Amino acid sequence: MTHTLWGSAHSLYTGKARSYLVKKGLPYRERFPSNPDFAARILPAIGQSSVPVLETEQGEIVQDSGDIIDLLESRHPTPVVDPVAPVQKLVSLLFDAFGSEYLLPAAMHYRWSYREQQEAFLRAEFGRAIVANKTRDERRDTAAKVMAFFNGFLPNLGVFPETIPAIESAYLDLMEALDEHFQWHPYLLGGRPSRGDFGMMAPLFAHLGRDPVPAGIMKAKAPNLFRWTERMNSTPISDGEYPGYAETYAADDAIPETLEAVMCVAFADWLPGLIADADCFNAWAADKEEGAIVSRTGDRQVHPNVGKVEFDWRGVTYRRGSQPHMLWMLAAAQAHYAGMNVEAKARADTVLGRTGGSDIVRLKLDRRMKRQSNILVLSD
Repeated sequence: MTHTLWGSAHSLYTGKARSYLVKKGLPYRERFPSNPDFAARILPAIGQSSVPVLETEQGEIVQDSGDIIDLLESRHPTPVVDPVAPVQKLVSLLFDAFGSEYLLPAAMHYRWSYREQQEAFLRAEFGRAIVANKTRDERRDTAAKVMAFFNGFLPNLGVFPETIPAIESAYLDLMEALDEHFQWHPYLLGGRPSRGDFGMMAPLFAHLGRDPVPAGIMKAKAPNLFRWTERMNSTPISDGEYPGYAETYAADDAIPETLEAVMCVAFADWLPGLIADADCFNAWAADKEEGAIVSRTGDRQVHPNVGKVEFDWRGVTYRRGSQPHMLWMLAAAQAHYAGMNVEAKARADTVLGRTGGSDIVRLKLDRRMKRQSNILVLSD
């Protein structure tokens, strides 16, 4: 039997789940929400319009790319696509959160701030995801109405004319570091992909590596990074580009030097917003009961916020909605770090100290969260 991945080519988180299925070698078929079955069976099961959704060969329906990976990893431990070595696993979890959440504003900026230059492509992509068996013009017209909704997300992500130069500068710096890393290594941690690679695929494929404007920038400025997006959607682990490179993670739980350079760039830009998010979340959660929906309004939200945050970032004042989902993903890395033995934690501290990640793993959250019925709730 075969799994069904409900998603779309232009969906950020579908790209993460699809890449995992490809590299895991699990048989799957992909279906778009335009298929009538999505509205008839999938939407009632998950309670909200969101992709990706995995329909397992046993008939289970699982929403959220992270939950999909967790479930399938528990059932299919091989081939290995995440390290067990403690420091590498920590770095993998950090990049999963960083890619899946921190890079969302950059991904959405390059899609919507340059909408005019890529309108035809976006209408085609949104159209194919939401309507089937229509003419090209009908599909494009329908897509335009939905696109206006997603275009409206930019202010909540902090994308304004005054912040755009900083967003683009930060992304270009990250691209440069990643391009140098992929000059020497097939994946983040060596010769095999990890959860961190899948997290980074979320923004770096569907939006930044596929939409015409940012894809052109990536190809022109970071061709090794673009090649990695292709590698991540190819079934073999090795693709022949790195002769003699073993299909293993770096030896002795080491972090490649070029990846440490990426971490320096990533952590410096990530930390200010994380601190603001943690302060906002802690204030919001202080008087809430266990089981409360993590949402400022109390409504079900795939990516909720619990208030507005403001912080200094790259010479600008950055204002956006808070991102508790990013904190929830970060908590997985923090829990792994807390559970390390003394020797492994000392080695992790050395790497984090060199790269600016020490404060990130020690960021204090006063309450825990968990996913329940496809949304975040307080768990203690």
